[in-house]
Amino acid sequence: MSPGPLLFGAALGQLAGMIVSRRAPRFWLPATLASAVAALGAALFVLGGGAEWQWRSDFAIAGDSLHLRLDGLSAFFLVLVAVVVGAGAVYSREYWTDAAHPRSATAGRFWWSVLALSLGVVLVSSNGLHFLIGWELFTLAAFFLITLDRQRGEVRAAGWLYLGASHVGTLALFAFFTGIAARTGGWDLGPMRGHAELAPLFWLALFGFGLKSGMFPLHIWLPSAHANAPSHVSAILSGVTIKIGIYGLVRFTGWLPVPAAAGWTIAAAGVVSAVLGVAFALGQHNLKRLLAYHSVENIGIILIGVGFGVVAVAHGSDAASWGRLALAGALLHVWNHGLFKSLLFLGAGSVLHATGTREMSRLGGLWRAMPWTATLFALGAVAISGLPPLNGFVSEWLVYLGLFDAALTRGAAAWAVVPAAILLGVTGALALACFAKVCGVVFLGAPRSEAAARAHESGPAMRGSMLVLAAACVAIGLAPVMFWPAVARAIGAWEPAWVDATPPDSLAVLGWAHLVLAALALAGALVLWRRAHRVTAPRALTWDCGYAAPTARMQYTAGSFAGIVTEWFDWILRPVRHAERPEVPFPEHAGWTSHTPETVLEHIVHPVGGVVMQISAATRRLQHGRLAAYLFYLLVGVAALGTIVVIDVSQ
Repeated sequence: MSPGPLLFGAALGQLAGMIVSRRAPRFWLPATLASAVAALGAALFVLGGGAEWQWRSDFAIAGDSLHLRLDGLSAFFLVLVAVVVGAGAVYSREYWTDAAHPRSATAGRFWWSVLALSLGVVLVSSNGLHFLIGWELFTLAAFFLITLDRQRGEVRAAGWLYLGASHVGTLALFAFFTGIAARTGGWDLGPMRGHAELAPLFWLALFGFGLKSGMFPLHIWLPSAHANAPSHVSAILSGVTIKIGIYGLVRFTGWLPVPAAAGWTIAAAGVVSAVLGVAFALGQHNLKRLLAYHSVENIGIILIGVGFGVVAVAHGSDAASWGRLALAGALLHVWNHGLFKSLLFLGAGSVLHATGTREMSRLGGLWRAMPWTATLFALGAVAISGLPPLNGFVSEWLVYLGLFDAALTRGAAAWAVVPAAILLGVTGALALACFAKVCGVVFLGAPRSEAAARAHESGPAMRGSMLVLAAACVAIGLAPVMFWPAVARAIGAWEPAWVDATPPDSLAVLGWAHLVLAALALAGALVLWRRAHRVTAPRALTWDCGYAAPTARMQYTAGSFAGIVTEWFDWILRPVRHAERPEVPFPEHAGWTSHTPETVLEHIVHPVGGVVMQISAATRRLQHGRLAAYLFYLLVGVAALGTIVVIDVSQ
């Protein structure tokens, strides 16, 4: 048996989805699901112990024969693509319907299929030129999905920012792949660690893949794109597409030589991304923008594991044990973050679908009206906060184990992992505080607006998609040993010397501890539920400070809940505050609002861009159509070249 027929079947399914997306939309979902199942089957075949699959075509595309490869690493990422593509497609059929969105629903189905197909092309391409073609296709597909609701100005701005930033990254990757081709004589890719001359190209790869993954400070496109896209698109952007940046980084640090500072740089970028990502998330009042910044945080956690894995390879066999654990945690966190972040974005979409707003200051009290959404969102919040017994704790625990083992060694790694472990713990604590804010402000208390008071639960398709993702989070949390072979196969594809199918002893112990903890939590919840239904008492607001006429405005807001913590990061958040202070004992008007800007974008990128535009405008004046002036420019250029040649000859 070979995964090849399944992969080609998956591609045909997505091509069929593109064709029927307009003419026969009822067949689009079956085609998409069939494609996702076929891709999942091919990936699981390789991860389950099947041989690595390779195929070369007899025909050429852009001058090179097609070379496809599915090994443990690409199969690992393909699993995530298949699961999220399938769940998001089911969700979209109820969330983004033809009746509610007659102009964009058809385009949404078409570009969803293009995105799914191009993601698969990137994962299985073993040719630099074809990799870039797939990369550009999925960038364009993501742009059109982000801007489905292009009637809104902020959506168009978010889309153009995404497209511009993505093409800057693509230019770096084009230089990266052409550099490989120039030094090796061809576009074909594969293990090439013996080519030491390729090591400097790592910095181009780090920039290009780091920008796509949302690594701080290259994340400038991510918050607005994820916040303004339709929620099922936000789910695949955060759950999958930014992981393709991680895939590229892991893929080519495994295939190519890297500079000595590569691992340390990746790990340092991970620590910065993790801490500042969650700090920016705490300062947000928009639910989807808050979730977007948590993508930056979790990419940071993944980069910490990848970075110390690269450091461990440089240290040789003595560091293999802790390097394997750190990399295993990073790879498993790719799956985990893809699952719980997709779940959270779909939950946020359910809230938006029911209330029409993403502003947390206009929500509240939704648990009673939306119990399924609230419960599943809370489960995702527990997972992303890294709390047991769910999957987020498992992958972070593996990263911690790798860092702790490295701390017991002698050398530079021992000194570096201590602050990394401490800051990773700080990140977890801040993430817990952030999601305590979200769940409390959005789902508890009293409704803050008429829209929140009229909220309703989502339908079966939306709930079913969220249930599938939640079940996967629970499964990895309660039975992590079952998923170790897949992680080990991916690690073996990255570093063959680290192949070890035996899971760490602590992983089995952790699974049993999670089972016991889950059983106790369920028993406690059942007892509380039964007691709550036995007691009959009048309903009232829980706290009014003795005020005779309490209102929903007296509750904590998203800003006030996290106000003290965000003040610690004022130096980077640079919040903008507006206060309308009372001037008389019984004022008619008073107010206080705060806004956290996109610091890197607004305070660095925009000013630098303004200078570039000014220089460009000044340079444009030189182009005025006067032939004599153009001849003068040519004369000056020839004189400058002549001067350079004379200086070079004299030396």
